[in-house]
Amino acid sequence: MHTRLLVVLLNFRTPDMTLRAAEAALADMDQQGAELVIVDNASGDGSFDKLTSAVLARGWTVGNRVRVIASPVNGGFGAGNNVGIRAGMSDGAPADFVYILNSDAFPDPGCIGTLLSHMQAHPKVGIAGSHVRGEDGVDHCTAFRFPSIVGEFEGSARLGVFSRLFAGSVVPMGVPQVATRLDWTAGASMMLRGEMLERIGAFDETFFLYFEETDLCLRAARDGWECWYLPQSRVVHIGSVSTGMKTWERMPRYWFDSRRYYFVKNHGRAYAAAALLAHLTGGALHRLRALLGRRHPQDPPRFLGDLLAHAVTSRVPVSEDRT
Repeated sequence: MHTRLLVVLLNFRTPDMTLRAAEAALADMDQQGAELVIVDNASGDGSFDKLTSAVLARGWTVGNRVRVIASPVNGGFGAGNNVGIRAGMSDGAPADFVYILNSDAFPDPGCIGTLLSHMQAHPKVGIAGSHVRGEDGVDHCTAFRFPSIVGEFEGSARLGVFSRLFAGSVVPMGVPQVATRLDWTAGASMMLRGEMLERIGAFDETFFLYFEETDLCLRAARDGWECWYLPQSRVVHIGSVSTGMKTWERMPRYWFDSRRYYFVKNHGRAYAAAALLAHLTGGALHRLRALLGRRHPQDPPRFLGDLLAHAVTSRVPVSEDRT
């Protein structure tokens, strides 16, 4: 019986780049039975028609190798990928493995196969992620520990003594050079086991953007699944093309929404409040050191004020509130 591998590629107003990512994925999809589904996330700019025409013109629809489907609404990263996951294989059956690929990410030869082989050989692995680098060749950090109260303080304080003292809680794990078990990995290039998705569900669609893969990995860990980083699986990732993050002057509200929802949903209101206090305290120390050293803080403008204001004025969805 063939392994049923489904590649899900989410597009939002980047059809040309999405086609480039699809071409790179197809070159690496040498596993028999692999299919690719492109989901247009309600782009509203003609992306769906352009993608559909291009896929037909390139002959990619032969044997249902590639399908283009439309999401009626833009519910964000998780919701859009869920549309592809729910679509399943072309015959309607669920996939044994689902490979999530960003529209601005381009897998090297062997990238997808490396993830698949590792997961086939290790049945407890529910999620596997890739080594990611930019077009400039600079490595991106895609290996992480779960966020925590201590991790919030360390990450916002940005002080070496705290990083050494709380080394086990530092969220970024750098760029491992060998296969490494970790808490969570970035969603730019990640493979998910179908059996795991059947047990825990796919992405929580309450998250519009950010923290959705962290939440998925936490739910997987609580259900007994492992998450691994495989440096032999390599991807080039431009980053933030659909979101426009590189041009942000301030963090958008949905980032704060996702952060708070993650903590309240998974740890409760009291823990979320403590994590907020830890982040504010560490951030204040960082800003004080920057002021004394006549340097600019590394946070976006008004970040701490926006974080505090959001905590005071926002509400967490009642259906997911654990308290």
